Amino acid sequence: MRAEGLQVAAQRARKLGVTLCVEPLNRFETYFLNTLSDAARLVHDVGEPNVLIHFDTFHANIEESNPADSLRAVAKELGHVHISENDRGIPGTGHTDWQGILAALKESRYDGWLTIESFAQPEPELAAAAAIWRDLASSGDELAREGFRFIKAQSEEIDARAIHTRRNREED
Repeated sequence: MRAEGLQVAAQRARKLGVTLCVEPLNRFETYFLNTLSDAARLVHDVGEPNVLIHFDTFHANIEESNPADSLRAVAKELGHVHISENDRGIPGTGHTDWQGILAALKESRYDGWLTIESFAQPEPELAAAAAIWRDLASSGDELAREGFRFIKAQSEEIDARAIHTRRNREED
């Protein structure tokens, strides 16, 4: 039943050139879609080419045993990515497996946006909805600047390692 309504919406959206992405949220926020495999089943059931998966590192950190492997399994259906630390703070300040996740994105040749979804001093309504009870950054500017710097450095490190590995294989 849930796929039928999304299928109708997808057909209308496709006529407008719009892609719809379904985002699995953690079990503390919903029971509908919690894992990437849940989202992949829904995308498959809908069967429309403009319905894809929205991957969010915050939710994956809670619901996936191995977010990078789960991401690899649904890579062909990936439409958008939210980057957030395990506590919704600045990427690189927690324990999210950034090397694994970014490597999985590179391996899958994902070329869409990586959107930092973190919260610096949110408005009270947003703070309550997202269960954020402390400041995760001194400002939105700091959050964006430091998050971008970290993700860029991690990505460059993965690229350098890949080049090194290729050279070693060529020498063998």
